Amino acid sequence: MSPSKGILFLQSILNVQGAVQSTDDVVQWLEERNRSVKVHIEPTRFSALRNWKFQPATGNLIHESGKFFSIEGVHVHTDWGALPTWKQPVINQPEIGFLGALAKEIDGVLHFLMQAKIEPGNVNNVQLSPTLQATRSNYTQVHKGTKPLYLDYFLSCRPADVLLDQLQSEQGARFLRKRNRNIIVKTTDDPPVDENFRWLTLGQIIELMHRDNTVNMDARTVVSGIPFGDYSSAVVELSSSMSQGSINTDLLHSALDHESALHSIDDILSWLARLKSTYFLDVKPIGLNEIEDWSVTDEKIHHVEDRFFSILPVEVEIENREVATWAQPLLCPAQEGICAFVIKKINGLYHFLVQAKLECGNHDVFELAPTVQCLTGNYRSAASQKLPFLEYVLNAPKNRIIYEALQSEEGGRFYHEQNRNMIVTAPASFAEQPPDNYLWMSLNQLKTFLKFNNYLNIQARSLIAAIQFSTKAPA
Repeated sequence: MSPSKGILFLQSILNVQGAVQSTDDVVQWLEERNRSVKVHIEPTRFSALRNWKFQPATGNLIHESGKFFSIEGVHVHTDWGALPTWKQPVINQPEIGFLGALAKEIDGVLHFLMQAKIEPGNVNNVQLSPTLQATRSNYTQVHKGTKPLYLDYFLSCRPADVLLDQLQSEQGARFLRKRNRNIIVKTTDDPPVDENFRWLTLGQIIELMHRDNTVNMDARTVVSGIPFGDYSSAVVELSSSMSQGSINTDLLHSALDHESALHSIDDILSWLARLKSTYFLDVKPIGLNEIEDWSVTDEKIHHVEDRFFSILPVEVEIENREVATWAQPLLCPAQEGICAFVIKKINGLYHFLVQAKLECGNHDVFELAPTVQCLTGNYRSAASQKLPFLEYVLNAPKNRIIYEALQSEEGGRFYHEQNRNMIVTAPASFAEQPPDNYLWMSLNQLKTFLKFNNYLNIQARSLIAAIQFSTKAPA
């Protein structure tokens, strides 16, 4: 990445005012869109689910087109952790879709064209999403609906206009090796702005991430990959207006300093290689009808003890989508989860305590996850209290919590799933030698690994996306 791109992104993240409208105006616009757009989500039965069917031989739930996604079974074997084998349903969506943000300089500051988008599983209907959020089946119009707005900017972009381009994974415990293309394209055009879109700076987008369920998962993953380059005199000058000694300034230094980290990039790669070569993950596809502890009824697919999650059939009507009505299954979690990073100053630089986490849908055994990630069980239960660092996060005093918000998972596949997201500072007395599958990394190092496929999981990326460098207090 050229230094000029890093400066563009830094100018945008430090600007929380915007050249088009204030953040408060954006909140009012989102509320207005929520009131004005007609949305109706109706539970139904699988036997009445239009265009979907269970395969007789496997029991798998598929779309009649053979596109979009399917609900299938997997049989998992591993020698990592306390559970060596299990069976479960997963969402199989092998297509690589677009999560794209269109960017433009307005009054010399980079702005991003963001969409007020309704997904059927959103807890509050409208959330802020990227310019383009579309599966391959959607943007190739398998549904016979209209083409997504602004699609051509991403299909026909020149390499010189691409500011970010990454393949990133989604939830490894629910999807089978799913990835999306996270892309930011810069334009000098002045495209017409549809009523469901607005230009925002990066600083405004991140400020909105400090509100519960306002910025959707797809926008968060695109933002998380934005790099700011390495420490330079130009960057020092750019950030000179910030309050020195504030945690925001310290986090900016952690994002820019590539020399003071506890471990080198080579050390981190060696740590991951050792874990991936020591432990195995074997995932075999099976039919839903082969999963003993799960039940398939006409109303839902669920664990016999109602644990983990269930699959629900719904009819959807949303008036401003490419297709106004459709039917689909949605994954519904059994409870709210928690995802948290513990961070600590080491060598004068903030480090993030990262865990290597194995999930059945991972491409390569382990992905880098937050310090605490509890999604499939009740994190408030006595059994969960044994998880490393969970007790510290749950009992952290308010002055050590620098970020906390409820964040939704992707509403196109998950029904009313929200997780408590936190970043918590640790004192000097906090142990620097963590368990074997944990490692301290600087923010610069995390951003470096985000350049490549399948290193940081979606939960880690959602937290990284919310990190503020400006000193303006979140709304």
